[in-house]
This record gives sequence, C-alpha cells and structure tokens, in this order.
Amino acid sequence: MDALAAIDTWPVGRAAAAVVGPGGAAAVRGPADQPLPLASVTKLLTALACLVAVEEGAVELDEPAGAPGSTVRHLLSHASGLAPEGRLSVAAPGTRRIYSNAGFEVLAAYLEHATGLCFADYLHQAVVEPLGLTATTLSGSAANGATSTVDDLVRVAVELLRPGRLLHPQTVRALATVQFPGLSGVLPGFGQQRHNDWGLGAEIRDAKAPHWTGARNSPATFGHFGRSGTFLWVDPVAGLACVALTDTTFGPWAARAWPALSDAVLAAHPANG
Repeated sequence: MDALAAIDTWPVGRAAAAVVGPGGAAAVRGPADQPLPLASVTKLLTALACLVAVEEGAVELDEPAGAPGSTVRHLLSHASGLAPEGRLSVAAPGTRRIYSNAGFEVLAAYLEHATGLCFADYLHQAVVEPLGLTATTLSGSAANGATSTVDDLVRVAVELLRPGRLLHPQTVRALATVQFPGLSGVLPGFGQQRHNDWGLGAEIRDAKAPHWTGARNSPATFGHFGRSGTFLWVDPVAGLACVALTDTTFGPWAARAWPALSDAVLAAHPANG
C-alpha cells in the first residue's frame, strides 16, 4: 500500500507529498508541481541562504547581529531574545528559545547589508539556482513568505540528506545540531517544551512530545512545518525525508494526520541511512 495514500483523506482542498531518499523521490502523490505557500518552511530556505553566506565568507555565525549580545547563530536558532513579532527584545540572548519571525526578518536584513543584495535576490542566487528549483519564489517575509512545490522541496531534501551540491556536509551537520542546548520554550502548535531544541534554522525532534513528526522518527530528525499546512522533515538515521504541502491552515487535523503519515512512511520504506 502507498504510505502517502493517507493524504487523500485529509480535510484539505489540495495536498501533495513525497518520500525522499538520497537519490531523489522514492514516492510521490498529488499535484507535486503546483506551487503552494510554504509559511514557516520558508525559514529552512532562509537558513540555507545564510549558511551559503557563511561558507562564502560574507558573514560569520558568531558575529554580532540583532539585539546587543545576539549573533547570527542566535537569530538562526531562535535564541536571540527577540519577541515572536516586532523588534522588541524580551530576553537576554541565549537564555530562552523564543520562536521568532522577527528574528528571521532581522537576519535577512543583516544578510542584505553583508551581501549588497536584497534578500529575495540573494536567496535566488544562493539556493534556488544552484539546486535547480523551478517554482520557488520569495515575495514576502524571509520568515514565512515563500511559495514552492513538492518537486522543488524534494531537491532541498536531497541536499539535506546528501550535502555537497550547495553546502559542505559539515555545514549541514551543524544545521541539524542543537544550538544552545537545554533552552525551554514553546513549540508553536504543540505547547511548552522543556528542551525546545533547535539547530541553525531547523527544528530538531529530540524527545519533544507532542510533536508533528511520528513516533518512528529518530530523535535526530530535523526540519520545519508551516502554518499553511506544510512540512519537511529529514531523518538522517533512516536516510529518508518527507515533504507535504496543502492548501489548508495547520490545525488539529494536522497534529493528528502528520505523525500518522510519518510513521506510515518510515514503516513502508527501508532505511537508507
């Protein structure tokens, strides 16, 4: 049975999904070539662009950026102390995990200054063109303003599973490594987490409960979900990734459906790790 068949029963108007291995899509269901808003999955693309800038020497992870005491690393890992929206600092950097759209907007502005390009152009040059993304655009916030397709996100997932086309493998390992371990905070949609672990732009599953991935996902699983009903996770232990895009806002339906789909995918597809 197709593990992705469950998306046909989701209470959404349109859904597409893919299972991804290191060599590309292992299974696809739904209109994978139709663009949909990514919402906060945009942050993964912004993080990749930032890490390209780090590799190019335009910025450094530990140079000051944002509020006093904050760095590029703090902004990427939601540890800068900025409030979720606006530019108000509500905590000292490195003391709390505050999920912040504002932090990613500050990061994008910082990258604009460092590269001399508007962020949408830099994202296109640094990520979209090298990965061969054909339907990915940023028309709004660097935190949540991108549109893409399942087909394009499959290419992103392949890079995260088998780095080298865009980023050095060591850089991707850093993206998926907890930054500022032990910080508590709220995981949007899933409540307070004692250890709300985050990497460099990617959320890390670890022992979080409840969570939007499945019980079969390893603690090393990393990725992001978006309020527009979208997600991308990568499980490096299984050597698999899963992408899903919908046209329906995240809600209780997704909190139930996504973990079940993730478990079905991991049960149906042999590990590639």
